[in-house]
Amino acid sequence: MDSAESRLAVGVVGTGRVGSALGAALQRAGHHVVAASGVSEESRRRADKLLPDVPLVPPQDVLAVADLALLTVPDDALSGLVEGLVATGSIKPGTILAHTSGRHGYTVLDPATRAGALPLALHPAMTFAGTEVDVARLAGCSFGVTAPDPLRPIAEALVVEMGGEPEWIEEAARPLYHAALAYGSNYLVTLVAQAEDLLAAAGVRQPGRMLGPLLGAALDNALRSGDLALTGPVARGDAGTVAAHLEVLAERDPQAARGYRALGRLTADRAMASGQLSAEKAEPLLGVLNKEPDA
Repeated sequence: MDSAESRLAVGVVGTGRVGSALGAALQRAGHHVVAASGVSEESRRRADKLLPDVPLVPPQDVLAVADLALLTVPDDALSGLVEGLVATGSIKPGTILAHTSGRHGYTVLDPATRAGALPLALHPAMTFAGTEVDVARLAGCSFGVTAPDPLRPIAEALVVEMGGEPEWIEEAARPLYHAALAYGSNYLVTLVAQAEDLLAAAGVRQPGRMLGPLLGAALDNALRSGDLALTGPVARGDAGTVAAHLEVLAERDPQAARGYRALGRLTADRAMASGQLSAEKAEPLLGVLNKEPDA
């Protein structure tokens, strides 16, 4: 897609955080975003910021003028959207239809494929804030890509043009791929927010400032060394310390205590499997972690 003739008319169905960012990235790459659709007022404001002067029209009108249509709607809405576009005769043969759902591969687009569309699944492994920063974050971002073999060059070229790096995911592996990303990124936010709450309860005035360097180093070490980066009382088998943690958490925040207990068991299993925690030390530790709290 290097020649002027290969520039595409791009349509964005769903101007949420992802759709607006990807549309802006394709526009920077030399393609032309010719139409978009957005339902909520927030989506419309975002489109006005990231896709200025792009007309907002109904989805079927987006498909009417697009060579490449990005379907950037929530996972659970994707199938219904595709069926609706097919039912209204909105699919033009030869249109590249790319969705950004992490959960789905390209077979969710089968009704449109039978109508002549060229199906792609392009999922950016990135969290989006809904601002111009999102476009910059696409530089070096991995995309989980699933496509029929003949369409792989098109999928790869689009990802590269947006600044990303394609990672090929088999159709059957899409749910596992998406679960892994959600496990890591979504629950990381929950853990950090919970840790901030507990530090604030302990009297720390700026929990984020205290956690930033620690969590940054932990993440870097984990990405570099995997389980060998494990530290702390569970990895060391300090059953007494873990028991003290669970006691105070049960008093202060029973939900946090349950989360600590579940993550402690998982951490202990991984520490044992990697040879960092001996069976001798694991036995009393697991006894503490598996003990049900008093009713």
